Amino acid sequence: MTTAQRMLAHRALALLIVATLPALAACSSTMPRETLHAPRVLVAPYQQGRAGQPEVVWAVAPLRNESGVTLVDPLLVSDALTYQFEQIRGVTTLPVNRTIGVMRAIGLASIDSPEQAYALIEAMGVDGLIVGSITAYDPYDPPKLGMAIGLFARPGSLGTPSRSSLDPLTNNPSAMNAATTDSQIELTGAELAPLAFASEHLDAKSHEVQMAVQAYAQGRSDTVSALGWRRYLASMPLYADFASYRLAERLLDAERLRLTRALVSGAETPK
Repeated sequence: MTTAQRMLAHRALALLIVATLPALAACSSTMPRETLHAPRVLVAPYQQGRAGQPEVVWAVAPLRNESGVTLVDPLLVSDALTYQFEQIRGVTTLPVNRTIGVMRAIGLASIDSPEQAYALIEAMGVDGLIVGSITAYDPYDPPKLGMAIGLFARPGSLGTPSRSSLDPLTNNPSAMNAATTDSQIELTGAELAPLAFASEHLDAKSHEVQMAVQAYAQGRSDTVSALGWRRYLASMPLYADFASYRLAERLLDAERLRLTRALVSGAETPK
């Protein structure tokens, strides 16, 4: 190739680059840009954890598998639930491994009664304990996951009366006069019951559940990826994260309602 031919080739290449620049600019301007959104954050309804006060401390007991499916790993779902409670503003959650360690130390293989729940609360020194079970589990498309949980509280925490105010000898003079010993008085069934319940059966074939997944994924997933928010439907661990968030939200709603009723009841009580 002569010098003149090389010069003509370079000039043609330069003209081609100049001609394609507007097209490239137009393509880049029409490409979707990533938009950032802040995910929705759950907030605890307690006075603890506000105005510089320490946050309430919760623990999650390993969930029981009552789904009838053997391939479910209750510890993985328990970890997902613990992670979501840890994200609540005003709540600190201890790792499941620590809860299991304390359970073994006091001789508990599982939590099967309110008495065992309160024994674990006292042993761990936490304000609240989440106890529950996995009621449905199907990791295949569309995934399904069901859970039921209850919140137990240490007396005097989470807006509950202290143990002394629950003692019938303290509140009932007749019982105090009739008592022959100062032994600890067992609480009634109502006093041993969980503060709040929450349960969900989340079947991803439901459009309502899909809309909830889409709302949950906002700010938590890449909006320009191939799957986008549907990645939470394609992965059972991610779907468990979503389901755990829903359970945490339902439980906080129940707690908020309980505290509101207690406040109204206290205001209406004659003084």
